[in-house]
Amino acid sequence: MALLPAPLFEDMAGGPAGGKAHWLNTADNTRIRAAHWLPEGDACGTVMMYPGRTEYIEKYGDAAAEFVNRGFAFLSIDWRGQGLADRLLDDPRIGHVDQFTDYQKDVRATLDLAAELQLPKPWYVIGHSMGGAIGLRAVLENDCFSACAFTGPMWGIYFNPIMKPLSRLTAYWGPRVGLGEKTPPTTTLESYVLSEPFEGNSLTRDLAMYKMMQDQLLAHPELALGAPSTIWLREALDECAWLMEQPAPTTPGLTFLGSHEQIVDRKAIRARVANWPNGTLIEVPEGEHEVLMEPADVRGPVFDQLAALFMATQSDPKPEPALSS
Repeated sequence: MALLPAPLFEDMAGGPAGGKAHWLNTADNTRIRAAHWLPEGDACGTVMMYPGRTEYIEKYGDAAAEFVNRGFAFLSIDWRGQGLADRLLDDPRIGHVDQFTDYQKDVRATLDLAAELQLPKPWYVIGHSMGGAIGLRAVLENDCFSACAFTGPMWGIYFNPIMKPLSRLTAYWGPRVGLGEKTPPTTTLESYVLSEPFEGNSLTRDLAMYKMMQDQLLAHPELALGAPSTIWLREALDECAWLMEQPAPTTPGLTFLGSHEQIVDRKAIRARVANWPNGTLIEVPEGEHEVLMEPADVRGPVFDQLAALFMATQSDPKPEPALSS
């Protein structure tokens, strides 16, 4: 694989020094971006961060620092349709994917990159929100992760009870009447953190973290993303249903759920972990959706518990997946 350098906005990421970003081409010729950081000396393994919808690599600069300081290498990704990866519609503000399983092509490209870079084993994955859905399928379909973790994973989408019937009707009938690339009713093309004030937001209780997200998008508006397409919504609902039907993975897993979670379905998360023999659910009192970006006294222990899970599997490195042709 020829490694092509990509931009990494280190001035606003707040991550550790020495990060490198790369352009990757997926099997269907979509250009995505990935970045990695290495600790000094021998690494304890590699943490692969799978972000949520609307997110981008630089948002996880703080997480990269947390793991690098604990001795892990760290890799993150811009999924297709967001960040600096190829946007898939004429209006780049709309989040879109043709099929939810297309994200697994992005996963494959990052696994190939990790192998090419010889990122240290064992490998671990953390999936946040939409990345939690992508990550769970990746764990089910790839035998290369020694442990997995999830924060506010999208194993179901929360809808206001009044809006739920309309949302599902829109998701499944909108594409049939030519509205698949339009956004669902009541949604906006503006980035959430730029359109909503900190007070009453559904992401974090940490003002500094919220301001960091705002400042990043003000500095680099090309990273911003608004509402999803109706096709994305349909595909996401179908993926959540599929994931809930699958047997639990054998991989050890740790899932964090904020008690104030308002974006993903709390019942689905509890049900999924309840049937996972090697899975543990930790509910964060008063936590919002972004538990990795909550106040320091909350997120610090979360990073400690994640690192402890990963360290506990050091004697069981999984085989490295074969490079795709």
